[in-house]
Amino acid sequence: MEHCPRRASAGGRGSQHRSHGAAPARRAWLLPVLLLPAMLTAAPVSVVDSRGKTVSLPAPAERIVALAPHLAENLFAAGGGGRLVGTVAYSDHPEEARDVPRIGGYNALSLEAIIALQPDLVLAWGSGNGAAIVQRLETLGLPVYVDEVRDLARIGETLVQLGRLAGTPARGEAAAAALAEGFAALGPPAGSRRLRVFYQLWHDPMQTVGGSHLISAVIERCGGKNLFADVPSLAPRVSREAVLARDPEVIIASGAGRETPPWLADWRRFPRLSAVAADALYGLNPDLIQRPTPRLLDGARAVCALLEKARSRY
Repeated sequence: MEHCPRRASAGGRGSQHRSHGAAPARRAWLLPVLLLPAMLTAAPVSVVDSRGKTVSLPAPAERIVALAPHLAENLFAAGGGGRLVGTVAYSDHPEEARDVPRIGGYNALSLEAIIALQPDLVLAWGSGNGAAIVQRLETLGLPVYVDEVRDLARIGETLVQLGRLAGTPARGEAAAAALAEGFAALGPPAGSRRLRVFYQLWHDPMQTVGGSHLISAVIERCGGKNLFADVPSLAPRVSREAVLARDPEVIIASGAGRETPPWLADWRRFPRLSAVAADALYGLNPDLIQRPTPRLLDGARAVCALLEKARSRY
Protein backbone atom coordinates (compact mmCIF):
# COMPACT_ATOMS: atom_id res chain seq x y z
CA MET A 1 0.00 0.00 0.00
CA GLU A 2 2.89 2.38 0.67
CA HIS A 3 3.97 2.19 -2.99
CA CYS A 4 0.72 3.58 -4.43
CA PRO A 5 1.19 7.25 -3.42
CA ARG A 6 4.76 7.31 -4.76
CA ARG A 7 3.65 5.92 -8.14
CA ALA A 8 0.93 8.54 -8.35
CA SER A 9 3.25 11.47 -7.54
CA ALA A 10 5.88 10.27 -10.01
CA GLY A 11 3.35 10.36 -12.82
CA GLY A 12 2.58 14.07 -12.46
CA ARG A 13 -0.79 15.83 -12.47
CA GLY A 14 -1.79 14.51 -15.88
CA SER A 15 -1.20 10.95 -14.78
CA GLN A 16 -3.26 11.54 -11.65
CA HIS A 17 -6.09 12.91 -13.77
CA ARG A 18 -6.15 9.82 -15.98
CA SER A 19 -6.09 7.53 -12.94
CA HIS A 20 -9.01 9.30 -11.30
CA GLY A 21 -11.02 9.14 -14.49
CA ALA A 22 -10.42 5.42 -14.97
CA ALA A 23 -11.35 4.39 -11.41
CA PRO A 24 -15.09 5.10 -11.74
CA ALA A 25 -15.12 3.26 -15.05
CA ARG A 26 -13.44 0.24 -13.48
CA ARG A 27 -15.87 0.31 -10.56
CA ALA A 28 -18.82 0.55 -12.93
CA TRP A 29 -17.53 -2.47 -14.86
CA LEU A 30 -16.89 -4.50 -11.71
CA LEU A 31 -20.26 -3.82 -10.12
CA PRO A 32 -22.31 -6.31 -12.19
CA VAL A 33 -19.62 -8.96 -11.68
CA LEU A 34 -19.63 -8.49 -7.91
CA LEU A 35 -23.42 -8.57 -7.79
CA LEU A 36 -23.73 -11.68 -9.99
CA PRO A 37 -23.44 -14.28 -7.19
CA ALA A 38 -26.02 -12.44 -5.11
CA MET A 39 -28.33 -12.14 -8.12
CA LEU A 40 -28.04 -15.87 -8.79
CA THR A 41 -28.65 -16.72 -5.13
CA ALA A 42 -31.72 -14.51 -5.03
CA ALA A 43 -33.30 -16.04 -8.14
CA PRO A 44 -36.76 -17.57 -7.67
CA VAL A 45 -36.92 -21.36 -7.30
CA SER A 46 -39.75 -23.83 -7.74
CA VAL A 47 -40.08 -27.61 -7.51
CA VAL A 48 -42.94 -30.10 -7.68
CA ASP A 49 -43.36 -32.06 -4.45
CA SER A 50 -44.80 -35.54 -3.85
CA ARG A 51 -48.35 -34.19 -3.96
CA GLY A 52 -47.77 -32.95 -7.49
CA LYS A 53 -47.97 -29.42 -6.12
CA THR A 54 -45.56 -26.71 -7.27
CA VAL A 55 -43.71 -25.14 -4.35
CA SER A 56 -42.36 -21.73 -5.36
CA LEU A 57 -40.06 -19.41 -3.42
CA PRO A 58 -38.96 -15.89 -4.42
CA ALA A 59 -35.42 -16.92 -3.46
CA PRO A 60 -33.75 -19.99 -1.90
CA ALA A 61 -34.95 -20.54 1.64
CA GLU A 62 -32.87 -19.04 4.45
CA ARG A 63 -34.79 -20.54 7.39
CA ILE A 64 -36.00 -24.11 7.01
CA VAL A 65 -37.92 -26.34 9.43
CA ALA A 66 -37.96 -30.13 8.88
CA LEU A 67 -40.85 -32.12 10.35
CA ALA A 68 -39.16 -35.54 10.18
CA PRO A 69 -35.65 -36.86 10.94
CA HIS A 70 -35.07 -38.12 7.40
CA LEU A 71 -35.94 -34.71 5.95
CA ALA A 72 -33.38 -33.02 8.19
CA GLU A 73 -30.80 -35.63 7.19
CA ASN A 74 -31.55 -35.19 3.48
CA LEU A 75 -31.30 -31.42 3.76
CA PHE A 76 -27.80 -31.78 5.19
CA ALA A 77 -26.91 -34.25 2.45
CA ALA A 78 -28.10 -31.74 -0.16
CA GLY A 79 -25.88 -29.02 1.30
CA GLY A 80 -28.59 -26.99 3.02
CA GLY A 81 -28.10 -28.07 6.62
CA GLY A 82 -26.81 -24.67 7.63
CA ARG A 83 -30.26 -23.24 6.90
CA LEU A 84 -32.09 -25.68 9.17
CA VAL A 85 -33.50 -23.74 12.14
CA GLY A 86 -35.88 -26.35 13.56
CA THR A 87 -36.53 -30.09 13.45
CA VAL A 88 -38.09 -32.94 15.43
CA ALA A 89 -37.04 -35.50 18.01
CA TYR A 90 -34.69 -38.25 16.81
CA SER A 91 -33.05 -35.98 14.24
CA ASP A 92 -29.61 -37.28 15.05
CA HIS A 93 -27.72 -37.50 11.76
CA PRO A 94 -25.40 -35.94 10.85
CA GLU A 95 -23.95 -34.84 14.18
CA GLU A 96 -24.81 -31.19 13.46
CA ALA A 97 -28.51 -32.06 13.37
CA ARG A 98 -28.42 -32.81 17.09
CA ASP A 99 -27.86 -29.11 17.85
CA VAL A 100 -30.90 -27.87 15.90
CA PRO A 101 -33.84 -26.67 18.07
CA ARG A 102 -36.73 -29.16 18.45
CA ILE A 103 -40.34 -28.41 17.62
CA GLY A 104 -41.82 -31.68 18.94
CA GLY A 105 -42.04 -35.15 17.43
CA TYR A 106 -42.97 -35.93 13.84
CA ASN A 107 -46.48 -36.90 14.98
CA ALA A 108 -46.71 -34.50 17.94
CA LEU A 109 -45.67 -31.13 16.54
CA SER A 110 -45.87 -27.76 18.25
CA LEU A 111 -47.42 -25.35 15.80
CA GLU A 112 -46.45 -22.43 18.03
CA ALA A 113 -42.80 -23.51 18.06
CA ILE A 114 -42.76 -23.76 14.27
CA ILE A 115 -44.25 -20.30 13.81
CA ALA A 116 -41.87 -18.79 16.37
CA LEU A 117 -38.90 -19.87 14.24
CA GLN A 118 -40.23 -17.76 11.34
CA PRO A 119 -39.36 -20.28 8.62
CA ASP A 120 -39.58 -19.40 4.96
CA LEU A 121 -39.91 -23.10 4.10
CA VAL A 122 -41.26 -26.15 5.93
CA LEU A 123 -40.36 -29.71 4.89
CA ALA A 124 -43.15 -32.17 5.71
CA TRP A 125 -43.44 -35.96 5.61
CA GLY A 126 -46.67 -36.84 3.83
CA SER A 127 -47.72 -40.05 5.56
CA GLY A 128 -45.95 -39.27 8.85
CA ASN A 129 -47.06 -35.71 9.60
CA GLY A 130 -50.49 -35.94 8.02
CA ALA A 131 -52.50 -33.60 5.80
CA ALA A 132 -54.01 -31.57 8.65
CA ILE A 133 -50.73 -30.01 9.84
CA VAL A 134 -49.69 -29.29 6.25
CA GLN A 135 -52.98 -27.55 5.55
CA ARG A 136 -52.72 -25.54 8.75
CA LEU A 137 -49.21 -24.34 7.94
CA GLU A 138 -50.18 -23.38 4.41
CA THR A 139 -53.23 -21.52 5.74
CA LEU A 140 -50.81 -19.47 7.83
CA GLY A 141 -48.93 -18.55 4.65
CA LEU A 142 -45.92 -20.85 5.08
CA PRO A 143 -44.59 -22.63 1.98
CA VAL A 144 -44.64 -26.39 2.60
CA TYR A 145 -42.73 -28.99 0.61
CA VAL A 146 -44.31 -32.42 1.15
CA ASP A 147 -42.10 -35.46 0.64
CA GLU A 148 -43.21 -39.07 0.33
CA VAL A 149 -40.59 -41.57 -0.83
CA ARG A 150 -42.11 -44.73 -2.27
CA ASP A 151 -39.25 -45.94 -4.48
CA LEU A 152 -35.47 -45.81 -4.43
CA ALA A 153 -35.21 -43.27 -7.25
CA ARG A 154 -37.32 -40.78 -5.31
CA ILE A 155 -34.59 -40.34 -2.68
CA GLY A 156 -32.31 -38.84 -5.31
CA GLU A 157 -35.10 -36.65 -6.65
CA THR A 158 -35.68 -35.33 -3.13
CA LEU A 159 -31.98 -34.49 -2.74
CA VAL A 160 -32.04 -32.54 -6.01
CA GLN A 161 -35.17 -30.63 -5.03
CA LEU A 162 -33.93 -29.81 -1.53
CA GLY A 163 -30.69 -28.55 -3.03
CA ARG A 164 -32.63 -26.18 -5.27
CA LEU A 165 -34.86 -24.98 -2.46
CA ALA A 166 -31.85 -24.33 -0.20
CA GLY A 167 -29.73 -22.64 -2.86
CA THR A 168 -27.24 -25.52 -3.06
CA PRO A 169 -28.25 -27.22 -6.33
CA ALA A 170 -24.78 -28.57 -7.16
CA ARG A 171 -24.54 -30.34 -3.80
CA GLY A 172 -27.99 -31.84 -4.17
CA GLU A 173 -27.30 -33.09 -7.69
CA ALA A 174 -23.94 -34.57 -6.69
CA ALA A 175 -25.48 -36.42 -3.74
CA ALA A 176 -28.25 -37.79 -5.97
CA ALA A 177 -25.77 -38.93 -8.63
CA ALA A 178 -23.60 -40.74 -6.08
CA LEU A 179 -26.68 -42.47 -4.64
CA ALA A 180 -27.93 -43.59 -8.06
CA GLU A 181 -24.50 -44.96 -8.92
CA GLY A 182 -24.37 -46.89 -5.65
CA PHE A 183 -27.80 -48.47 -6.09
CA ALA A 184 -27.02 -49.38 -9.71
CA ALA A 185 -24.04 -51.40 -8.52
CA LEU A 186 -26.15 -53.50 -6.13
CA GLY A 187 -27.40 -56.95 -6.96
CA PRO A 188 -26.74 -60.64 -6.46
CA PRO A 189 -24.34 -62.63 -8.62
CA ALA A 190 -25.91 -64.03 -11.77
CA GLY A 191 -27.81 -67.23 -11.17
CA SER A 192 -28.14 -66.65 -7.42
CA ARG A 193 -30.94 -68.34 -5.55
CA ARG A 194 -33.87 -66.06 -4.77
CA LEU A 195 -34.52 -66.40 -1.04
CA ARG A 196 -37.79 -65.81 0.80
CA VAL A 197 -37.18 -62.98 3.28
CA PHE A 198 -39.24 -61.99 6.30
CA TYR A 199 -38.32 -58.49 7.44
CA GLN A 200 -39.55 -57.91 10.98
CA LEU A 201 -40.06 -54.30 12.03
CA TRP A 202 -41.46 -55.09 15.47
CA HIS A 203 -42.57 -57.99 17.63
CA ASP A 204 -45.63 -56.86 19.63
CA PRO A 205 -47.67 -56.36 17.58
CA MET A 206 -45.70 -58.15 14.90
CA GLN A 207 -45.09 -55.87 11.92
CA THR A 208 -43.37 -56.33 8.60
CA VAL A 209 -43.06 -54.41 5.33
CA GLY A 210 -45.52 -54.58 2.45
CA GLY A 211 -44.73 -54.53 -1.23
CA SER A 212 -44.85 -50.74 -1.47
CA HIS A 213 -42.21 -50.20 1.24
CA LEU A 214 -38.66 -49.14 0.34
CA ILE A 215 -37.25 -52.07 2.29
CA SER A 216 -39.20 -54.41 0.03
CA ALA A 217 -37.51 -52.76 -2.95
CA VAL A 218 -34.12 -53.25 -1.29
CA ILE A 219 -34.85 -56.95 -0.70
CA GLU A 220 -35.79 -57.36 -4.35
CA ARG A 221 -32.68 -55.48 -5.50
CA CYS A 222 -30.52 -57.83 -3.42
CA GLY A 223 -32.06 -60.91 -5.00
CA GLY A 224 -34.57 -61.77 -2.30
CA LYS A 225 -38.35 -62.02 -2.23
CA ASN A 226 -40.25 -60.11 0.43
CA LEU A 227 -42.44 -62.67 2.19
CA PHE A 228 -45.34 -60.20 2.31
CA ALA A 229 -44.82 -58.34 -0.96
CA ASP A 230 -48.43 -59.07 -1.85
CA VAL A 231 -49.68 -56.87 1.00
CA PRO A 232 -50.29 -53.30 -0.25
CA SER A 233 -49.97 -51.42 3.06
CA LEU A 234 -46.57 -50.06 4.10
CA ALA A 235 -46.15 -51.74 7.49
CA PRO A 236 -48.85 -54.40 7.93
CA ARG A 237 -49.40 -56.35 11.11
CA VAL A 238 -49.05 -60.08 10.62
CA SER A 239 -49.55 -63.12 12.78
CA ARG A 240 -46.88 -65.61 13.76
CA GLU A 241 -48.98 -68.29 12.11
CA ALA A 242 -48.90 -66.40 8.80
CA VAL A 243 -45.10 -66.19 8.94
CA LEU A 244 -44.76 -69.86 9.77
CA ALA A 245 -47.10 -70.79 6.92
CA ARG A 246 -44.98 -68.88 4.38
CA ASP A 247 -41.77 -70.42 5.75
CA PRO A 248 -39.12 -67.69 5.30
CA GLU A 249 -35.59 -68.75 4.41
CA VAL A 250 -34.14 -65.57 5.92
CA ILE A 251 -35.40 -63.42 8.81
CA ILE A 252 -34.02 -59.91 9.26
CA ALA A 253 -35.08 -57.85 12.27
CA SER A 254 -34.34 -54.18 12.89
CA GLY A 255 -36.01 -53.32 16.20
CA ALA A 256 -35.52 -49.91 17.81
CA GLY A 257 -31.76 -49.75 18.39
CA ARG A 258 -28.51 -50.61 16.70
CA GLU A 259 -28.20 -53.91 18.54
CA THR A 260 -29.87 -57.08 17.35
CA PRO A 261 -33.35 -57.10 18.94
CA PRO A 262 -33.67 -59.78 21.63
CA TRP A 263 -36.96 -61.04 20.24
CA LEU A 264 -35.25 -62.24 17.05
CA ALA A 265 -34.18 -65.32 19.03
CA ASP A 266 -37.82 -66.19 19.68
CA TRP A 267 -37.97 -67.79 16.24
CA ARG A 268 -35.58 -70.51 17.43
CA ARG A 269 -38.57 -72.08 19.14
CA PHE A 270 -39.54 -73.25 15.65
CA PRO A 271 -36.58 -75.39 14.54
CA ARG A 272 -38.37 -76.65 11.43
CA LEU A 273 -38.64 -73.13 10.06
CA SER A 274 -36.23 -72.86 7.12
CA ALA A 275 -34.54 -69.68 8.40
CA VAL A 276 -33.96 -71.28 11.80
CA ALA A 277 -32.70 -74.57 10.36
CA ALA A 278 -30.19 -72.64 8.23
CA ASP A 279 -29.31 -70.26 11.07
CA ALA A 280 -30.26 -67.34 8.82
CA LEU A 281 -31.51 -64.96 11.52
CA TYR A 282 -29.96 -61.50 11.29
CA GLY A 283 -30.25 -58.14 13.04
CA LEU A 284 -29.83 -54.83 11.25
CA ASN A 285 -29.41 -51.22 12.40
CA PRO A 286 -32.80 -49.57 11.65
CA ASP A 287 -31.23 -46.15 11.05
CA LEU A 288 -29.51 -47.53 7.97
CA ILE A 289 -32.52 -49.15 6.40
CA GLN A 290 -35.68 -47.45 7.68
CA ARG A 291 -34.91 -43.84 6.74
CA PRO A 292 -35.18 -42.79 3.06
CA THR A 293 -31.81 -41.00 3.02
CA PRO A 294 -28.42 -41.63 1.40
CA ARG A 295 -27.62 -43.95 4.31
CA LEU A 296 -30.19 -46.35 2.90
CA LEU A 297 -27.48 -47.34 0.44
CA ASP A 298 -25.39 -48.58 3.37
CA GLY A 299 -28.40 -50.48 4.65
CA ALA A 300 -29.02 -52.00 1.21
CA ARG A 301 -25.40 -53.13 0.99
CA ALA A 302 -25.80 -54.76 4.41
CA VAL A 303 -28.98 -56.57 3.28
CA CYS A 304 -27.25 -57.80 0.12
CA ALA A 305 -24.34 -59.10 2.21
CA LEU A 306 -26.71 -60.91 4.59
CA LEU A 307 -28.58 -62.59 1.73
CA GLU A 308 -25.33 -63.67 0.13
CA LYS A 309 -24.26 -65.14 3.47
CA ALA A 310 -27.57 -66.95 3.75
CA ARG A 311 -27.29 -68.42 0.23
CA SER A 312 -24.15 -70.22 1.28
CA ARG A 313 -26.27 -72.16 3.80
CA TYR A 314 -28.71 -73.56 1.30
